[in-house]
Amino acid sequence: MKLNTILLLVAFSLIPAGLIAKPKKEMALQLYSIREVIGTPEKYAQKHEEVFRQLAAWGYTAVEAASYDSAKGTFYGVSPQQFRADCEAAGLECLSSHTTRDLSKEELQNHDFTEAMRWWDKTIANHKAAGMTYIVTPFGPVPRTKQEAQTLCDYYNAIGRKCAEAGLKYGYHTHSHEYQKVEDIRWIDYMMQHTDPNYLFWQMDTYWCVMGQQSPVAYIKKYPGRFAMLHIKDLYELGQSGMLGFDAIFNNADTAGLDYYVVEMEGTDGTIDIMEGVHRCAEYLLRSKFVRKSYR
Repeated sequence: MKLNTILLLVAFSLIPAGLIAKPKKEMALQLYSIREVIGTPEKYAQKHEEVFRQLAAWGYTAVEAASYDSAKGTFYGVSPQQFRADCEAAGLECLSSHTTRDLSKEELQNHDFTEAMRWWDKTIANHKAAGMTYIVTPFGPVPRTKQEAQTLCDYYNAIGRKCAEAGLKYGYHTHSHEYQKVEDIRWIDYMMQHTDPNYLFWQMDTYWCVMGQQSPVAYIKKYPGRFAMLHIKDLYELGQSGMLGFDAIFNNADTAGLDYYVVEMEGTDGTIDIMEGVHRCAEYLLRSKFVRKSYR
């Protein structure tokens, strides 16, 4: 070994581990994961600066909100502009948000989106003001009939069209109930086949797909290009359960049409707190060679 190489290795070994730059990868955190820490306006006001700085230090580059108040037009109790500024002050991108408005029974029966679209006009404007790229419906009902299914698909297409006109992208976040059948077809398959790819992308939750006894990779291959976002989630911290093949999921990112993935945790097993769980998820992704630096 040459002397210069030896000196370089010695010098590197003397740098404290915390000061060694980590490989940069684009990864977002769904803030629902840390709802117990900053999930209310009061908690957010007290701790968001500290928490956001910590997330950035661990390697997160963006956040997905989960606390939009449509009545007030706020995120975590602050204006869209302030929420964006809070994120950017810590070096985090204000990437996306989970929010929606369900149709009432009467609206569903009458195929009437009039009032809903007024709600979405305001919501889209506030998300655009927050600098977001994506709005995602976090949960939706399973229709009882194909007629209801088609009405919901028409509704999602209408929302997506409004988002596109404003320069935003609209998505639907899947759980496990979408794999139930409506008459003779799975609800998720009906949705996929009756929504416009130009107006609706799919944010597959990888954990809930497996809990629905389905294969994330199989669905990615069945509907290529439809999954602009993914929720990367495990039973607890990533890679802990062995239930999900994250390498196979990420290796099919191009087929999925992936732009950005979002880490989410429902909770921990009780041996660590949620912030440590979020930290371990970041470490898992940073050291995983099958995860690229960016998918955009």
